[in-house]
Amino acid sequence: MIRTRVPQPNSVEKAREKCLRKFLHYFPKGYRGQKFQHWERDYKWKAHETWEQQLGKPLFKQLILEKSYPEIVRRALSIESRTNLLFSFEKMALRDAVRAPGNAETFAKELYAWIYGAGNMETKFNSYRDTLASLPVKQTRVVTWPVLTIFGFIADPHKHIYLKPTVTRMAAAKYQFDFEYSSTPEWNVYQSLLAFAKQVATDTKRFEPRDMIDIQSFIWVLGSEEYPD
Repeated sequence: MIRTRVPQPNSVEKAREKCLRKFLHYFPKGYRGQKFQHWERDYKWKAHETWEQQLGKPLFKQLILEKSYPEIVRRALSIESRTNLLFSFEKMALRDAVRAPGNAETFAKELYAWIYGAGNMETKFNSYRDTLASLPVKQTRVVTWPVLTIFGFIADPHKHIYLKPTVTRMAAAKYQFDFEYSSTPEWNVYQSLLAFAKQVATDTKRFEPRDMIDIQSFIWVLGSEEYPD
């Protein structure tokens, strides 16, 4: 009798299936379950809705025309403060860096360009990063991956994702995704993160991901110590 050999899943498939099982262990109903909504999604989506109300494109543009730069900064920092995504020292570094009126203007204009401006994403990313790097440093540097990616994620979670380095690197390793990481913010790293997000969205299609909030939350569950293996 001739037996047909059944193909065995390779190590990448096995690793990713294990990651999916871990996610479902904590959130059996996937992205659409009430537990997921309550634990991971709702507060991030609420921040996005608040951004739309206070710094949506037309209003943001009007505030710039009125030269209301400190008000733009105040609103952006206030919206972010309602999340737990940045560490306290990152919040403080950013607050100190944009306190002076001239720095508030520089930051506000470049933030608008990053989120709403024309041009390709790489060019906008590099310009926004360089602007953050030019802001004064009081105690700790302003240009960290979380600070660099937080406002794009809040403002437009259909396009942008948030990078928490340690958690994301851990998640990528478990997922056996070749995440190209550097602590120095470079476009190729963000591009690699977007590719990671796209792969996760494809692999979790049956969970019906809505945006990068769902994908970032999946990555968080994989890599965070809050969710032990």
